[in-house]
Amino acid sequence: MSGDEPWRMSVVGEDFEVSRRDGTPGSYHLARLTGPDPQYGFGFGTHPPLAADRVQLAQSIRDFLSQVDPETGHIE
Repeated sequence: MSGDEPWRMSVVGEDFEVSRRDGTPGSYHLARLTGPDPQYGFGFGTHPPLAADRVQLAQSIRDFLSQVDPETGHIE
């Protein structure tokens, strides 16, 4: 998780590409690479704006997935 290059994370069997937004500490875009609609994703930010660790990012992914309709792959 160093640098500004995107990286992959797998959480509960789903793969996401994680990238930092505009070089802003604590601001991320997570694109879902698996599921009915690949590339559907969400933004995540920390407050105060500090770099997130893998545990925080994994929890944000779990929270996102808990809202997603498994058939459409979208939050309804």
